[in-house]
Amino acid sequence: MKVFGQHVHAPILLLVLAEYVLAGVAFLAAGSLLVEYGVDVLPDGRSLPWTIGFSTSVVLAVTAVGLYQPKQRFGVEAIVVRLIAALGLAVLALALLEPIFSVGLRGSVLTLSFVLSFVLLGTVRMLFVKLVDHEAFQRRVLVYGAGDRAASLLKLRRRSDRRGFKIIAFVTAPGDRTRIADDRVMAVPDDLLEYASRNRIDEIVVAMDDRREGFPVKDLLACRFSGIAVLDLLNFFERETGRVKVDLVNPAWLIFSEGFSSKRLYAITSAAVNLVLATALAFLSFPVMVVIAIAIVIEDGFPILYKQKRVGFAGRTFQLYKFRSMYTNAESDGRARWAKADDPRVTRVGRVIRKLRLDELPQLFNVIRGDMNLVGPRPERPEFVEMLSQKIPYYHERHSVKPGLTGWAQLCYPYGSSEHDAMEKLQYDLYYIKHRSLIFDLMVLLQTVELVLWGKGAR
Repeated sequence: MKVFGQHVHAPILLLVLAEYVLAGVAFLAAGSLLVEYGVDVLPDGRSLPWTIGFSTSVVLAVTAVGLYQPKQRFGVEAIVVRLIAALGLAVLALALLEPIFSVGLRGSVLTLSFVLSFVLLGTVRMLFVKLVDHEAFQRRVLVYGAGDRAASLLKLRRRSDRRGFKIIAFVTAPGDRTRIADDRVMAVPDDLLEYASRNRIDEIVVAMDDRREGFPVKDLLACRFSGIAVLDLLNFFERETGRVKVDLVNPAWLIFSEGFSSKRLYAITSAAVNLVLATALAFLSFPVMVVIAIAIVIEDGFPILYKQKRVGFAGRTFQLYKFRSMYTNAESDGRARWAKADDPRVTRVGRVIRKLRLDELPQLFNVIRGDMNLVGPRPERPEFVEMLSQKIPYYHERHSVKPGLTGWAQLCYPYGSSEHDAMEKLQYDLYYIKHRSLIFDLMVLLQTVELVLWGKGAR
């Protein structure tokens, strides 16, 4: 289903709602328990607003640590650690806000709310882990096609990409160039609607190799009007994986597909939000930047900043700023290279600031100057763009928006340092460009906290 224009898995949405309510219950229960012991928690009339505030803070913090991502593959220990971190962030945020509003909120209620929330949210999390892959949460899918295009569904290796559906059968279609080797392959049923109804099919995914040969218009119309969803393979992939499958895309789909729109209101509000947030973040992080600058000078001298040409909006180049994390002679031969794991060119200070993504902080000034947005595809070097544009279809389309300090691809895919990685990340970049909105941007920014706290994907 869609929420604010974004695809959200039903189990994740149910989990968000459940945890929002449980966090509120924990806050109210903490207040009631303290009142029983003679502790005044809040003045009359303030309980409901602060209950809503506590629940909202908890859900936002849980989002920030990555516990609402459909692709999460955390064990029990990791969930416990992240849940403690999230509740700690939520309580800290409310503690900092309390003096501003001066409502007399006691630290005891926040502490007890933390404990009760951990118990309630931890319990529902354990239930979610056990039930999330249960068939009750999965849509039953019939794939109309058993050739090359249908085979791409069998290549979904991530369990999270397959979490929302269960393939019941592949129907052999006229025009299939090959036939996949799978026990679920079957001939076209005499009555597609009757078969779909008997097998409780929720969706039919059209994955024919050639739709010009025997496209089942009448059968699919009958299924559609009986309430069974019918959708194209590309749209199915997009919804389930959060990316646009470039190897299946054709120009007509990009032209006629929903999305890729440039709304004037979004452009104005996005520019304002980027300027305000980037300025605020630059001000708040200035002491950290001073410490990093001193550390760089002590270890390896000047310069502090590393300037590099990157390709931005509409293919125009600009100077990108980073804290220098490599030795000064890292590319003395003039050849552009991707960074790699345990790169010997990286300094000791560089390893730390790269792990925490702090080397990117000077790019806040690129955002303030208008070269970049806070969220968007990461800008690449001109040498790499020229090479990748020749090898990867639609690569130049990522320059139809401003590049970003963080992005959807950074959340969904680890650090890329090869042509294959660039291809994978492009698919997430296209998804972002297709669905971008202010809500989507804020969600990406919020989830970037996880990358910083856990150093995911850094090199």
